[in-house]
Amino acid sequence: MFSVSPSCVRLIPGDPLPARVFAALRTDHAGEVGAVCIYQGVLQFARDPALRAFAEHHLATEQKHLRLISAWLPSTQRSRLLPLWRLAGFLTGALPALFGHRAVYATIEAVETFVDHHYEEQIRALASQPGLNDLRQTLLDCQADEVAHRDEAAAARGPSRPGVVLRAWCAMVGAGSSAAVALIRHI
Repeated sequence: MFSVSPSCVRLIPGDPLPARVFAALRTDHAGEVGAVCIYQGVLQFARDPALRAFAEHHLATEQKHLRLISAWLPSTQRSRLLPLWRLAGFLTGALPALFGHRAVYATIEAVETFVDHHYEEQIRALASQPGLNDLRQTLLDCQADEVAHRDEAAAARGPSRPGVVLRAWCAMVGAGSSAAVALIRHI
């Protein structure tokens, strides 16, 4: 995913990044834009106080992630399809919110499972690139938050297995996330 010369100097946010890093960071940026919109969608329709508190807390974390990733990725390198990712994120939060808290928690669990794996691939690729240790740490910090979100959502969803419709929805969310990443790498 990332390929950088071993002689690369230590980089910090704002420094020029190796060209091959931009495609991966573009996916992270668009994903964090989508994540912010997921929680905005939940908050638009959820009335359950516990679910609203969950969404407000996680929205703040995703806004922090967006700021961190934005610091690494110049605006000229961001996805040109951000309006589409905003809409997709909003619908990914709003639709399950119409069906209740279990649907929202299952959706968040599915999204964050995908995000955990997505960040893990990038973190492993950056392990051999000492010049990008600060970027790797940023991704590690974001990943830890996403894993906590996934685990919190799974606990809030409860021990019973989701029904067939909710499982299908979550599979679609995972497949959609994967397809979006493939597209965002290029656009």
